[in-house]
Amino acid sequence: MKMYRVTSGPLFVSIILLFASGARAQSPQKPVYAGYKGVMVGTSMTDARSKLGNPRDKSDVQDYFVFSDNESAQVLYDNDKTVRVISVNYLGKSSAPTPKDVFGLDVEPKPDGSLNKLIRYPKAGFWISYLKTSGNDPMIVVTVQKMAIEP
Repeated sequence: MKMYRVTSGPLFVSIILLFASGARAQSPQKPVYAGYKGVMVGTSMTDARSKLGNPRDKSDVQDYFVFSDNESAQVLYDNDKTVRVISVNYLGKSSAPTPKDVFGLDVEPKPDGSLNKLIRYPKAGFWISYLKTSGNDPMIVVTVQKMAIEP
């Protein structure tokens, strides 16, 4: 049996893990949502930047993109300069995807309107989380992260 562990990410990705830890599910065979604007786990840094444009902040390990006041993305890279994490933030009334768009199924919100879900796709080599805060102007964070196989 193979063991998987989630590789560490930035602080906000850690926060997502905290919120999503109670909402894990067995994975369907094939993910519905696998990337953002043509960037997926494993995409080269050069291709990611070409597809997403000029990052507001960039380095050899991560880029931060701002597309509007309501939409931004953080992309983290492995040592081989390929994408290992894509985390997209949507604020307020935006064009954020729904859980059905991301997972292919509806996710029951909590009584306060918030919701979170994390599904692992071991065959694809990544997991996806969806987090929505409560309130009239919620924040929605969709994260795709590479899974590391432990030796």
